[in-house]
Amino acid sequence: MSVSTAPLTETSFALALGLLMLAPLAVAGMALINTGLGRSRSAAQSILGSMLMVAAAALAFALLGATFADSASGTGHVIHLAGKQWNWAGTGTIGLSGFATAPARAQLGLLFQFLAVALAVLIPWGSGADRWRLPAGAAAAVVLAAIFFPLLAHWSWSTGWLAQLGANFGLGAGLLDAGGASAIHVLGGLSALAVVWIAGPRRGKFPREGLSTAMPGHNSIYVLFGCAVAAMGWLAFNTAGALLWCDVALSTLPVIAINTWLAAVAALAATYTVTRVRFGKPDASLCANGWLAGLVTSSACAAVVTPVQALLIGFVAGIITPLLVEFLELGVAIGVHAAGGIWGLFAAGVFAPHSGQVLAQFVAIATLLGFVFPLIYLAFWLLNRFVPFRVDADGERIGLDLHELGGNAYPEFVVHRDDSYR
Repeated sequence: MSVSTAPLTETSFALALGLLMLAPLAVAGMALINTGLGRSRSAAQSILGSMLMVAAAALAFALLGATFADSASGTGHVIHLAGKQWNWAGTGTIGLSGFATAPARAQLGLLFQFLAVALAVLIPWGSGADRWRLPAGAAAAVVLAAIFFPLLAHWSWSTGWLAQLGANFGLGAGLLDAGGASAIHVLGGLSALAVVWIAGPRRGKFPREGLSTAMPGHNSIYVLFGCAVAAMGWLAFNTAGALLWCDVALSTLPVIAINTWLAAVAALAATYTVTRVRFGKPDASLCANGWLAGLVTSSACAAVVTPVQALLIGFVAGIITPLLVEFLELGVAIGVHAAGGIWGLFAAGVFAPHSGQVLAQFVAIATLLGFVFPLIYLAFWLLNRFVPFRVDADGERIGLDLHELGGNAYPEFVVHRDDSYR
């Protein structure tokens, strides 16, 4: 799926720009979800951390990352291996110099990437709730925005080697991922897994008896409203991505939007049913996870499936998500974004009308799990040596609002007790 170099019509340009103006709603929705799923004594730190990580990511991407994610030059850093060209990084200018004179499509593509990296860095922030320090979160966002996201963006949305699997090896149309299941959601989910492994679980999650303890979020309204807000951003990401990266006809955009919506509602219905059967009553938090999983899954496949197929894909996502959360203790970031993104990539290969497409999607999934994830873990492990991820025990006990900000998000209420971790 190589990016088109054909000039955009004025209509397509205006439509894509308008859609991208709505994409930040996905970022806002994720910030609300992360805050609602955390403890009340860390709510202000969570929402400020979301803003700080978005800012850090934008600066790092502007100064360095956009160079490697470049989709305008069409050349890139190429390695010749086995008689094939492996384009692994862009060759753009440093610091966005010359951006004002770039083609309209390249400018919109860069705007899409700025918003995409903001969403990607918020995913691991939620996994470190109530224990991940603000400086460490900002440093991790810089690493993701300067190195890992730009490379995956180039590989997936530009002339990179994953996008060229079709041209070079006859594997369908190359990687199909218009909405960013790989560069945003699987990257964010795998980063979250690395954070959890390095920082450890929240205190009190695994008591001495060895069984895990449920730690519900402090505000389910934030979580559910965040899901609704995020859905609007997802509609923008999926339709704008299809327009920019796949050069689809304008007449197909309503179907892509419908597929996105159907995947989400089918996933919610499936999770509602599963939790009602298992627990006797539906679980609001798990239903929110199911809704998000449907949206994440649609990121890869909304542009290549039919509405009926989107319903099926979302339904499967809604079934597996609560099971992953319950039995494997995978939170929103890992169980929803990583697992949901992988399922969406696979589903796109199954239903796409291209011979060999499944294998192309498998190559992308294997690259993410076998190559990108170990490098992310190594980078975060090294970063943790210089900027410790986890707050000290006393800071976690009193809450990160008091510890890092000096005041609570809800000063009129008692939001913690000294014996809360006994």
